[in-house]
Amino acid sequence: MGYQELFLESNQEALERYELVMERIKKIPAERTVKEKYQDYFTKMAEFIVLADTVMGQKERGELESRSKEACEETNRRLFEDLFPENYEGSYGNPKAAVSLLGEKFAPALCFLYAELRAMIGYAFEGRKMNMVLLCELFVEIYNCFESEEEPEEKEISNIIYWFFHDYSEIFAEDKVRDMVEPSYDFFTRIILDSDLTDGRYLYLYGEYIGENELGLFQYLNTLTEEEVQSMADTMTEGFRIGYAHIGKDLNAKDTVCLEYPIGFERVMRKAIANFEKLGLKSTVYRNPVSSFARGLRGQRGCYGISVNRQYDFDHKADKRFYLDKAYVERQLESMKAAYEKYKKQAKGHAGPAVTEIFGEVPFEPEIKPEAGKYTPEQNELNVYQMSRMGQMTNTYIPGEERSFTIIAYPIPAIGEKFEEIFKETVKINTLDYVSYQDMQQKIIDVLDKAEEVHITGTGKNKTDLWIKIHPIENPEKETAFENCVADVNIPVGEVFTSPVLEGTKGKLHVTKVYLAGLLYQNLEVDFEDGKITSYTCTNFGTEEENHRFLYENLLQQHDTLPMGEFAIGTNTMAYRMARDYGIEDKLPILIAEKTGPHFAVGDTCYSHAEDTAVFNPDGKEIIARDNSVSILRKEDMSKAYFNCHTDITIPYDELGSITAVSENQTVDIIREGKFVLPGTEELNKPFL
Repeated sequence: MGYQELFLESNQEALERYELVMERIKKIPAERTVKEKYQDYFTKMAEFIVLADTVMGQKERGELESRSKEACEETNRRLFEDLFPENYEGSYGNPKAAVSLLGEKFAPALCFLYAELRAMIGYAFEGRKMNMVLLCELFVEIYNCFESEEEPEEKEISNIIYWFFHDYSEIFAEDKVRDMVEPSYDFFTRIILDSDLTDGRYLYLYGEYIGENELGLFQYLNTLTEEEVQSMADTMTEGFRIGYAHIGKDLNAKDTVCLEYPIGFERVMRKAIANFEKLGLKSTVYRNPVSSFARGLRGQRGCYGISVNRQYDFDHKADKRFYLDKAYVERQLESMKAAYEKYKKQAKGHAGPAVTEIFGEVPFEPEIKPEAGKYTPEQNELNVYQMSRMGQMTNTYIPGEERSFTIIAYPIPAIGEKFEEIFKETVKINTLDYVSYQDMQQKIIDVLDKAEEVHITGTGKNKTDLWIKIHPIENPEKETAFENCVADVNIPVGEVFTSPVLEGTKGKLHVTKVYLAGLLYQNLEVDFEDGKITSYTCTNFGTEEENHRFLYENLLQQHDTLPMGEFAIGTNTMAYRMARDYGIEDKLPILIAEKTGPHFAVGDTCYSHAEDTAVFNPDGKEIIARDNSVSILRKEDMSKAYFNCHTDITIPYDELGSITAVSENQTVDIIREGKFVLPGTEELNKPFL
């Protein structure tokens, strides 16, 4: 059974409703039954829905695959052009423009509806008629409210939105779980496996925006040989396999692996699917979430295209505020549990994600718009509660001690005219010989294991002055505090890391410029006491209030404080040199950037939800620093132990003064003046020359 058969019953069930509601929507542009102020909005939304319906019809008739290149491009443009930066100032999806065009009373809700309706694009390309019906009926119900002579009450519109998400929570929850763990949902894998990957028209089958980056990736990857593409796939899938082997988990007990990848990477994904098949794993793929129901703070996920407009994404980060309350959260959690119960066999057999990330976009500094709205303090608490409960639930059905992952990253054409050179250099970095790094990193670990704390300082304008408390080693012959990270779950090779002892970890972390999860942070300063954030600031915006809110919402992810979950020393000076040579330091993904200097993660530890699973280094020593005084609270109250976030902040070598291991008897410099000085690690300095 494939995805079309999967939705056959629900599509038949929705058929009559679909025809009725679509007939109604098609009449709206010619009607004049709402006040003039709102007429243009409802007309444009109706025309958008009719365009999605046209795509749905082509899907049902099997015409999408046979469209001309020009027809593909034209439909893609029409579906997404309203969000193009040059059009966004006048778009109803722009909260500021919506207030100007619609007035303050209804602009927030109608702007929210605009964003929700955009989920129809994916539904139409997949042929999900029931999902289309639900959104169409929501639109018509709200439209009907505006047809009376008097404007509706704000509460009436709010209630419609609220009950929509409450009533259909089970459908949305099942979509979310099934699409991740059920291989018969094969919409994306069929594109990868069945398409002629030399014919760029297949890109337009996804229902995602296809721009210069997607086309550029497709074109470049088609210049590579089969051997080169196979090597790229092997690097990722072998990293996934080694990740399981290193931590002693049984990959043979698993059935599926979830691929996350950028559109344009299908040649590599086809090879990866074949590789995973040889490991006994079927590949699943889900769509990058569009609806506020499934959107999170992690950025692009699943199968994704590069964002059409990152300011639009930022403007709609708090859309869930329209229906987020305690009753809704409990309803959603019930729905997610029911979905996991339905697919518990598939969830139990799910091995985890194999993720391909991209980098190269110009760093994004968002405009904070008052019109965009924000969560209330109570809603922020609910968000944290919901994320915590969802993390626990996921860990119950897809046990953390039984799953793993791998992540690898490549540049996109937006990185500049030297894209192809940078891509080739990235491939080299992703395939560095991990054995030599393993040896040098072990020398660093041998010193760190004898330390009581580590002192890190900045240089020049960098004001970092941090003291990191290290877990004591009781049996040096069999135990270590640091993991020797080779190229397995986190590709490329190049770091040693630990979960610090929180008590005694203190000081200031400062980076003059850092790029995290698609956002640029200027002069980021974070102060710690007993391993927890006590204050934070940056210089992105003109007022301290704006800077504080920006960090609270994005770095702290709406938590009042976060612990330091990781301290690491990156050793991939080759990646650092590549970034400097091509001037792309601000464009590196955290996956690579974290290997180019010491980094400090705020949030959960690296062993989140798997602290009780023994982990060993290549030398056979067990890594005992898997817990801290926060994560250990899971034994009493799971909700207090996890934050469901882990954000790495890296100090680049040129802002680094020293890293010194300090014990009662001695101090040993590992890095001094930004260079490795520990005997046996001098090779790491060659890229600096």
